[in-house]
Amino acid sequence: MIDTITNEKRAGVLVQALPYIQNFQNKTIVVKYGGNAMLNNELKKAVIEDIILMSYVGIRTVLVHGGGPEIEAMLKKTGKESRFVNGLRYTDEETMDIVQMVLCGKLNKEIAALIQQNGGKACGLCGIDGGLLKAKKMKEDIGLVGEIIDVDVSILNTVLNSGFIPVISSVAYGTDEDKSLNINADIAAAKIAGALKAEKLILMTDVRGILRDIQDENSLIKTATLSDLETLKKDGILTRGMLPKTDCCVMALKDGVKKAHIIDGRLPHVLMIELFTDEGIGTMIVGD
Repeated sequence: MIDTITNEKRAGVLVQALPYIQNFQNKTIVVKYGGNAMLNNELKKAVIEDIILMSYVGIRTVLVHGGGPEIEAMLKKTGKESRFVNGLRYTDEETMDIVQMVLCGKLNKEIAALIQQNGGKACGLCGIDGGLLKAKKMKEDIGLVGEIIDVDVSILNTVLNSGFIPVISSVAYGTDEDKSLNINADIAAAKIAGALKAEKLILMTDVRGILRDIQDENSLIKTATLSDLETLKKDGILTRGMLPKTDCCVMALKDGVKKAHIIDGRLPHVLMIELFTDEGIGTMIVGD
């Protein structure tokens, strides 16, 4: 049997969205785009449509993207072996050339083009452009991997005020050796959101959100405060890949972002569900 939606239900969906659209108008929302949503064509299309709609209804939308799988694929093509230290890619000069080529060249422009092909207006940038992200090499010996020391959002405000969606790849200008530095995309998004005093930081991942039991997808924690996160960390619930993501959310909130969200990018139109419905989706993190 074909599932249909009545006009009355359609109207109900739109009416439910109205107060959220009104509330978010002229507010800034930073979205970190990565994971499966960048690889699956159906999900990719849904994300692009959501981003364009956000912009159309007056949300100052900033898109920060990763590209780990694409970098990995290019490294394999060149016969270069990947190496990770505490979850971060060891980045020598040859690897950095590939990172910059894939992130700032191929992926960044592909995403900007997709937005424009679907009726939006996009401006592809990397952290080097306009001095957006300045960084120094991390103390740990992992090569050309950076720690952000300054965010200059003037270029973002110029782009946003002109009605464009900034699409940002996470490569920064290195201040200590005048070399480009590889930056974790979640951290870049959190730092940019903080500098913009964004209404929300949204991290798209490949899990439902924070799970009380990692083996049980129905154990989703829908809302957590900063104090709750400390407790979850002590109890060993925040582990592996979720720990650095929640650390990014904490960083953003402490820098002035009002709310941070970890949502499941494997679902189509997940941004619309989070922003414009009463139920929302994923885990929302707020201050105490």
